[in-house]
Amino acid sequence: MVVNNILVVGAGAMGSQIGMVAALAGYQVTVQDISAAMLEQAEAQLRSRMDASVAKGRMSREDADAALGRLAFSEDLAAAAATTDLAIEAATEKLEIKRGIFTALDAAAPPHAILATNSSTFGSSKVADATGRPGQVCNMHFFNPALVMKCVEVVRHESTSQDTIDTVLAVAKRMGKAPVLIEKELPGFVANRLMGAIRDEALRLYADGIASFQDIDTAAKTALGHPMGPFELMDLVGLDVSHQIRQATFAETGDPADLPHPALSALVERGDYGRKSGKGWYSYDGVQK
Repeated sequence: MVVNNILVVGAGAMGSQIGMVAALAGYQVTVQDISAAMLEQAEAQLRSRMDASVAKGRMSREDADAALGRLAFSEDLAAAAATTDLAIEAATEKLEIKRGIFTALDAAAPPHAILATNSSTFGSSKVADATGRPGQVCNMHFFNPALVMKCVEVVRHESTSQDTIDTVLAVAKRMGKAPVLIEKELPGFVANRLMGAIRDEALRLYADGIASFQDIDTAAKTALGHPMGPFELMDLVGLDVSHQIRQATFAETGDPADLPHPALSALVERGDYGRKSGKGWYSYDGVQK
C-alpha cells in the first residue's frame, strides 16, 4: 500500500518526534492530541530542534522548513484521521486509553488505513479487537529519542496481514530506520527485553551493595561499549515510565519478577523521575546522594 499521509496520536516527546521523523522523510503528517498546550509545546520544541540541526550543519534551512511545512497539529482526532493512510498511536501506556483511541481511529480513518501502536508493552492484539480491521493493526515501536534511534520494532499479531507488515516495514525504511520484524507477540518485544535484563541485573548489583550505580554505569560504558549506563538510561527514559512499563508487564505475565524493583519504586514515590524532573538516580547539579 502507498502511504502519503501519516497521523500520530499523542504529542508527548515520543509522539512529536515520530511526527517529525515522518515529516523529514517526506510524508504529510498530523500530530494530534486532546491538549492544546501539549500541541503548542510539541511544535515549539520541534522547531527548536530543527533550528539546532541547521545551526550545527546537519541539514539545510530549506530542508528543515520544508519538513516543518509538512507537519500539522490538531486537537480533532476524527478530522485528522479522515485522510490518513497510517495512524501511529503514541499515547500513555494504559490499555483502556489505547483501546478507546483505536475504536475512534477505526470509525474515522479510511477503510484502507493501517492502525499501528507505538506501545513497548502491549502487543497489538490487545487493541486490534477494538477495531473492525484487525488485519491492518500492528505494533510500530520507536525508541527514545525517535529522531536519533534507528531501531523500529514491527510486531505482528496472529491476524496481522502480510500487506500490513510489508507496508509498515517500507515506511520505517523510508524514515531512515532499521526495522526489526518480530513474528510473535511477547511483553517487551526484543530490545526492551535485552535492555531489561541488563537493567534488572544492574539494580540487583546496586541493591546488594556490590557497586555504586555510578560505577555500574561506568562498567557498562567502558567494558561493554554502551553509550550510557543502565541508570543513566533509566533517567533519560523517565523513571516513572520505566515503573509504569514494569507494572504493565506484571499485569500481562503475573510473574512477581516483573514487578518494579523497590529501589526504582522509592524514587518514583518521591517524585524523582529522572532528567524530566531534574533528579532521578542522578541530579543534574551533581550526583544524587
